[in-house]
Amino acid sequence: MVELPGKEYNPSFGDQDALFGEIEEFLTGARSRSDVDRVLATVLFTDIIDSTRRAVELGDQKWRELLESHHTLIRDELKRFRGREIDTAGDGFFAVFDGPARAIRAAVAIIDRLLKLGIRVRAGIHTGECDVMDNKLSGVAVHTGARVAALAGPGEMLVTSTVKDLVAGSGLRFGDRGEHELKGIPGAWLLYSVIIDG
Repeated sequence: MVELPGKEYNPSFGDQDALFGEIEEFLTGARSRSDVDRVLATVLFTDIIDSTRRAVELGDQKWRELLESHHTLIRDELKRFRGREIDTAGDGFFAVFDGPARAIRAAVAIIDRLLKLGIRVRAGIHTGECDVMDNKLSGVAVHTGARVAALAGPGEMLVTSTVKDLVAGSGLRFGDRGEHELKGIPGAWLLYSVIIDG
């Protein structure tokens, strides 16, 4: 007999994961393992500034061509800096790197090359543990990276203090952007802008 916490007498309403886990272990001798793995990763988010306005100005065909150039250029830089594309949403990119300095250098190249095409983007970078399932990343670290990117200005790359601390000694320089609340993420976060020479 196993007693589970709670006041529900009907199994349909209680903690079904705990209930079915106990039943599975009783019947098979073991509980199945979750397919979710956690890894330490650096996430990069980019987003085109004023994309809706630009799309209206250019018209659908020219906007689509510009987006294709944008996507190709970012994918080239991801390959160059050993990043991996996780997702795209319209004019935004979500990529992952195995190191924060590499992610920063990729973002610098992306911002610079896109500016030459007349596209201004913002970028945000954070390093933390992420859930990996079916080759996709999720978790609080991913949400943090997205929130950081949303606070960046045109042509700006923001990073968390975690990233700044991890790249100490790399030669990268940062400007203090102060403490910020990140929507939906607990606590206050120290953010830094990456100083891009030229």
